[in-house]
Amino acid sequence: MSELLSEKPPRCAGVCNFMCHEKCLKTLRKVCSSMTPSLVQVPVAHCFGPAGQKKRFCCVCRKQTEGSTALRCEVCELHVHADCAIFTCADCRSCQLDGILEQDTYHHHWREGNLASAARCEVCRRSCGSSDVLAGMRCEWCGITSHAACYLGMPAECTLGRLRCMLLHPACVRLDSRNFSKMHCYRIAESCSHELDNSDDADLSAAAAPASKDGQPAASESGKQFLKVFDGDDAVKRGFFRLVSITKNEEVVEAALRAFYLPDDPQDFELHEIGGPQRLHSDDILNRNGSPDNRNSLKDGGDSWLLRAKPRVTEVIKVYTDWPKSGVAFISVSVSDSSTTSSVLAEVLSKLDRQEEDLSKFSLLEVCMSSKQVQRQTLTPQEKLRDKLREIRKVSLRQMNQTRFYIVENKNRAVRVELLIGGLPPLLTTEKYTQLIEEHLAIKSHLVTISNFYLNLGAVVLQISCFAEAERIYMLAKDTSINNKTLTSLVIPAITNTLGADVCPLLVFVNPKSGGLKGRELLYGFRKLLNPHQVFDIMNGSPLAGLHTFREVPRFRVLVCGGDGTVGWVLGVLEAVRHKLTCREPPIGIVPLGTGNDLARILRWGPGYSGEDPYHILVSVYEADEILMDRWTILLDAQDVSEDGKENDFLEPPKIVQMNNYFGLGIDAELSLDFHLAREDEPDKFTSRFHNKGVYVKVGLQKISHTRSLHKELQLHVDGQEVPLPNIEGLIFLNIPSWGSGADLWGSEVDSRYEKPSIDDGLLEVVGVTGVVHMGQVQSGFRSGIRIAQGNYIRLTLRKPIPVQVDGEPWIQPPGHIIISAAGPKVRMLRKSKQKQKKSSANMRDGHSDSPSSRDGH
Repeated sequence: MSELLSEKPPRCAGVCNFMCHEKCLKTLRKVCSSMTPSLVQVPVAHCFGPAGQKKRFCCVCRKQTEGSTALRCEVCELHVHADCAIFTCADCRSCQLDGILEQDTYHHHWREGNLASAARCEVCRRSCGSSDVLAGMRCEWCGITSHAACYLGMPAECTLGRLRCMLLHPACVRLDSRNFSKMHCYRIAESCSHELDNSDDADLSAAAAPASKDGQPAASESGKQFLKVFDGDDAVKRGFFRLVSITKNEEVVEAALRAFYLPDDPQDFELHEIGGPQRLHSDDILNRNGSPDNRNSLKDGGDSWLLRAKPRVTEVIKVYTDWPKSGVAFISVSVSDSSTTSSVLAEVLSKLDRQEEDLSKFSLLEVCMSSKQVQRQTLTPQEKLRDKLREIRKVSLRQMNQTRFYIVENKNRAVRVELLIGGLPPLLTTEKYTQLIEEHLAIKSHLVTISNFYLNLGAVVLQISCFAEAERIYMLAKDTSINNKTLTSLVIPAITNTLGADVCPLLVFVNPKSGGLKGRELLYGFRKLLNPHQVFDIMNGSPLAGLHTFREVPRFRVLVCGGDGTVGWVLGVLEAVRHKLTCREPPIGIVPLGTGNDLARILRWGPGYSGEDPYHILVSVYEADEILMDRWTILLDAQDVSEDGKENDFLEPPKIVQMNNYFGLGIDAELSLDFHLAREDEPDKFTSRFHNKGVYVKVGLQKISHTRSLHKELQLHVDGQEVPLPNIEGLIFLNIPSWGSGADLWGSEVDSRYEKPSIDDGLLEVVGVTGVVHMGQVQSGFRSGIRIAQGNYIRLTLRKPIPVQVDGEPWIQPPGHIIISAAGPKVRMLRKSKQKQKKSSANMRDGHSDSPSSRDGH
């Protein structure tokens, strides 16, 4: 409840710690968290990772999460304590079709709590958020919020909200993922999942009882008694128990069920002493000394008990349908000792008025909806259902609560799994790539075909028609190295051509290493707001993974979250695979996470990311304007050049690089090289723009007395004409009017000899600087550079080795020739709308936010 519980003593739920006023009980609509499995429409596992530092509430025990033990789902808004995670079920968002359990219409996917304090109910328009308790409901697709008492009256179908035009609809994504976890399907770094794995192996008593300062249970506190309770044979085998605290007048079985978040009737269960004959039933109550009434005395604090279900004469199971248009969610069927899978199927079909259909066309599917992985098993026709239920309960009562049965139609749908294998040597023949794959991965030719070759990038796409073979190749590739380079392996979804005419999905690339931890938080924020299949960690598979996934999408946009180097990386891969894309020129927007961010500055995305709400970023991308930008090819031909300009022997093979922002030689590149080397020595220190710029200043001061007669070391030709160079230490070629973190190196003065610079004019501006002091004056706005020339074809002759840098990537270039020319078609970029900038700044001043995702920032 969002209002304070102070008028009268509140009612507290025994299982999930839910609290509300007694007068409010009659309007209660949200079921206990122990009933969550019953609300699942399509079971989808969660992808757990370490939680952020912001205040959240656990969706299981409803208490506040604290410290480093909290976990969150990387795809939805589920937050839990590490020891509560095993009590969650597979109720994550359904982001794809997998050919097994599907839905034809997409309903709201409601998640309780953790709303922004300013959230308002879509029905009654009153406040529904709270920062004090787990309150309110939010759809994780469209973002609308509502009270728990109001949301059931809303239309079930979700419209996907304001972002629907850039969202990849789940019905358009198909991925056969039977043997792959959701971490694999969404390409999420697997290191995040180890913490949850370790929590499963930990002592489950951590949240079941308070502990004293030395870590031992405070057994004498308030007269409480503690029992070790296991929920099945599997828990006993692995040592998983809940340390159940019982007050003097509390029923034993009821307390044990509450500890395992089980909603069942205590009359149907009993406790068995492990290694002894004693049993405790639902009507047994512990007295103050820890003894059950009319029974033998318990041992002091060292007892181990096994929670068991009592034998039942008959049982009722719910059988869910896998065809959404049936109009019936499930059918209740009574099973006895003689009930088999076939008899249950026959009864279900009869109740659905489909008794005329052939029984052999249907199967009964057992689905275990655990939080980490959804496990499916098809039951044989003669399998006894009562025996199956007893077996599951004997293994784990918690597993029984997370298990349901489906009637499914048998379909002979062809299996198709696509794996992108990267890390291969580039520029080989298709025959050589085929040979490498067959040799190192031992593929079975009748099950695997190579559908795509990316020769320039050293990658191939395997199309596999067998789940077991796909899983084997996926795991083997990750442990295989060729030429001392480990291969990468990614599961690639298929996107169908059923997107609406008004839909232009957004392909998002995030560099999590840029901007400190801000990159990782953006990755998490965009996965929640969009379909995670359209959000890519660029460090896990390069931009090729995303561009290959979107290769058949007729129209899409790209958002790159990173520095200028990351943007250049995406543009380079786009150029290499453009011929294989249906949409060959997708416009590209930027979220600046680097140090200089010069390209983002001139496109109005700002000098750097300062914590903007991801939702507002997406709205800005949707409203951005498309413009063209030149790109340039630099040919570096290293040769031994004599004093008279004659060419001698080759020093190294020629290479070609692409330029987007600027190309520098001399002092500018030398400072970049020193900074680059310092960052390689201590990469952990370079996590903020402020520190990075401080290092730039430091290396600049060290070069302040440095002199270099650059005009004596190189020769410049522009558009076929030799251009004499003044006495300078640095020579810079500009494609955009921003250099060195926003400085205007060309200047704003009007000169009739030159055209006004523009990013799409097909011209480069050639500028010189006289040294470090001159560079500092330019960056302070006191001076501009020395204008030398303007042209579209540049030829340089280097007589000595010299530092060079392209878009911030420096190296030492040997003597030889450098040729700069236009690189094919112009690229389409997204420039932030001026009108949107004014609107956003006005909202910030007024304190308004229309983000459905924001809660304390994200």
